[in-house]
Order: sequence, then C-alpha cells, then structure tokens
Amino acid sequence: MNENLRKIITAAVFAALACAATMLIQIPTLTKGYVNLGDCVVLIAGWVCGAQWGFAAAGIGSALADIISGYALFAPGTFAIKGLMAVLAAVIAAAFKHRVFLGRAVSAAVAELFMAFGYFAYEWLFIVGSPEAAVIGIPENLIQGAVGLLSAVAVITALEKTKALKVLKYK
Repeated sequence: MNENLRKIITAAVFAALACAATMLIQIPTLTKGYVNLGDCVVLIAGWVCGAQWGFAAAGIGSALADIISGYALFAPGTFAIKGLMAVLAAVIAAAFKHRVFLGRAVSAAVAELFMAFGYFAYEWLFIVGSPEAAVIGIPENLIQGAVGLLSAVAVITALEKTKALKVLKYK
C-alpha cells in the first residue's frame, strides 16, 4: 500500500475513534460539560501518527464529537486544542527515545495541562468573556486530563503487547 495512503487511512481511523470515544461515555460535570475517553485516543494518535497526522486526527475527530453532541460553539477551540495536544504528545514523547514509558507519561501530562489551559483561554476569550467565569472549568478539565493520561498510557502499553501497532505505526 502507498505510504501516504496508509497515513491518511490511519489518521481517518483515529479521527473516527476520537469522535466515538468522546461520545461513547459522557460523564456530566457541574459546568455542563462532560468527562470522556476522547483524550485517550487524542494522545495515542499523536504517539502513533506523529505530529502532523496526529493533529489532523485528534482535531477533526474531537471537533466532530462537539458538533454531533450539541457543543458546536466549542468545536473551533476543540479542533485547535485537541490537535495541539496530539502534537505535544508526539514531539515530547519522541524526545524520550530510550525511555518510552516516561516519555509518554510526561508528554501526556504536558498535553493534558495544555488542554486545561487551552479551554480556560477559549472559554474566557470566546464563550463567557471573563477569566473569573472561565476558571470554573479548570478543575473538571484537570479531571478529564487525568482520565486521558491514565487511559492512554494503559491502552498504548496493552496495544504494544499485540501486533496492532506494528500494522499502524508510522511517523
């Protein structure tokens, strides 16, 4: 199979998985958002697909979930935030060449902290108009981040024990 076609197909699969994982389990939060498993796929897309294709997969899949779930107002922010999370995951993890587990854990933590700050900034600037109102979402986004970090590291570690990543992996 043509390598470019393989990259496009893999990114499309991760976009669909990000959308489904975001929508499949939605635990409502006090700020009318929800905790979900989408960040698990966002981080894995960055680690498996690399920065460029991980950005596309994470951004498109997560933004589609917002649109389908009735949160279209958040879709532009989600596209950028989740896409950049995948970039951070890819770039930071790659810097830990010989310490893969540590690289994934650190990259996931940085990406999830970026997510919490990114949504704070997006809500402040484009949704509620004040930092005092936007700061309310930070604790729930940090919980979302912890779920994403723990689930992504667990899932990628389990997948490495199978042949699934050998079929998908490229950078």
